[in-house]
Amino acid sequence: MQRLLTMLGGGALLVATGTELAAVLGRYIGVPLLGSIELVQAAVLVSASTSIVLATIAGRHAMVHLLLDRVGPRARAWLQRVNYGGAVLFFCALAAGSIWIASELWSGHEETELLRIGYRPLRILAIGAVLGTALLFLRLAFRERHR
Repeated sequence: MQRLLTMLGGGALLVATGTELAAVLGRYIGVPLLGSIELVQAAVLVSASTSIVLATIAGRHAMVHLLLDRVGPRARAWLQRVNYGGAVLFFCALAAGSIWIASELWSGHEETELLRIGYRPLRILAIGAVLGTALLFLRLAFRERHR
């Protein structure tokens, strides 16, 4: 699963980079690439969604050790669980807001202006990523508790 997510996110990042390169070169030679911003935005959403899930799986989120390194093991474990709980709440709030917006605009058939890229699949991907991240943090919180 991690390999698939890495390939998907990395591929999306390459698409974004290639699209932007083509757009810049096109502007210089007088042949603009219409819709390049829309393609880059969609690709970055895919890349960011996979990245947040992969960072959670790998335990590689940014963390300030200023406090954690100065407390005992029990306090450190407790603070880590509090951190995981806060992350669960944060990502659940992101999911709730995204689901709310998606439900309000579901019948609107939203799409980008030039390329008509539909927003529904992008919203579903973003919601899946934040819900998946919340579940991963919830699993971490309970796993740390039973150690």
